[in-house]
Amino acid sequence: MSIEIRQVSKVFGSFQALHSINLTIEKGEFVAILGPSGCGKTTLLRILAGFEQPSSGEVQMNGRMVAGADRLLPPEKRRIGMVFQSFALWPHMNVTEHIRFPIRTHKDTPPHIRGQEEQRIRQVLELTGLSHLAERMPHELSGGQKQRVAIARALASEPSLLLMDEPLSSLDAMLRMDMRREIQQVHRSTGSAIVYVTHDQGEALAMADRIVVMKDGRIEQAGTPQDIYLRPETEFVARFVSKSNLIEGRWSGNSFTPQGSSNTAWDGAEVAGYFKQSGLYPVRPDQFLLRAGGEDGIPGEIVNVQFQGKEFHYDIRCDEHQWEVISPLAFRLHDRVSLSLANSPVLLGV
Repeated sequence: MSIEIRQVSKVFGSFQALHSINLTIEKGEFVAILGPSGCGKTTLLRILAGFEQPSSGEVQMNGRMVAGADRLLPPEKRRIGMVFQSFALWPHMNVTEHIRFPIRTHKDTPPHIRGQEEQRIRQVLELTGLSHLAERMPHELSGGQKQRVAIARALASEPSLLLMDEPLSSLDAMLRMDMRREIQQVHRSTGSAIVYVTHDQGEALAMADRIVVMKDGRIEQAGTPQDIYLRPETEFVARFVSKSNLIEGRWSGNSFTPQGSSNTAWDGAEVAGYFKQSGLYPVRPDQFLLRAGGEDGIPGEIVNVQFQGKEFHYDIRCDEHQWEVISPLAFRLHDRVSLSLANSPVLLGV
């Protein structure tokens, strides 16, 4: 299913949740909608699902308008599956019954699935790793198993579009990692388009074909995970996704001289124009090269240390600024260090 979102806005009373959203989702694409609480990502998902009607603009699915200011096709007529933040399982139904329910009740369930119900149930149980739990009741399942049931139920009627609203937020860290792999496997196996709402940058980067970053009801940037992480176009994307430090300094073409260092220039050929106009250079914590003392680079003092096993997370004060740095090298609190850009610094005058 291909989806066109054209100039979609949504107003709740005096609050505008969405501002003229334009977005295309291709058939079979995995799109993550990423942003902080209140940015409008769940509102956008609810409009796609048919739970909310846009105040203006329109949504088209496979060339047919399903939502507009004066039109709203209900969810059951859109061939979509939905996975919620809460598992939303029915306590009186076992796993098999959860999967059977949408096959029988969804009006757009394809005839070949409706006519081979038991085969489809076995197929979905196997796909989601639930075959051995087919007769279990919800209270007999772990958190990860319950989420698998929610995904299986959403897939049962073979939807063209699978909508997921922060489905892993209630799971612990290890389960989230396992479920990421499960969702990726489901995507590869079914070929359904997925729109996945999350505030977790790691989830979006790990799973999506494309990430749409939202802020205050608007799209800040859309692109591949590599584009979003390595080549942010705005200050918000740089800080929210890449956790970048925004270094002040002076630009000369594609060369950047950081404030506090007169003998270093950083290459900025791939840095977005916004940062060049603002006199800033985004540097991720893992991009910094940390040295003891030294005169090259930006001098600073370590003011906080966190040991993370294979690496150390440092807070380093440089004049009136404080930067976050990740390094495998061990330093102590109050050590004097110098910061430079890994693999990039060019010493002037050499």
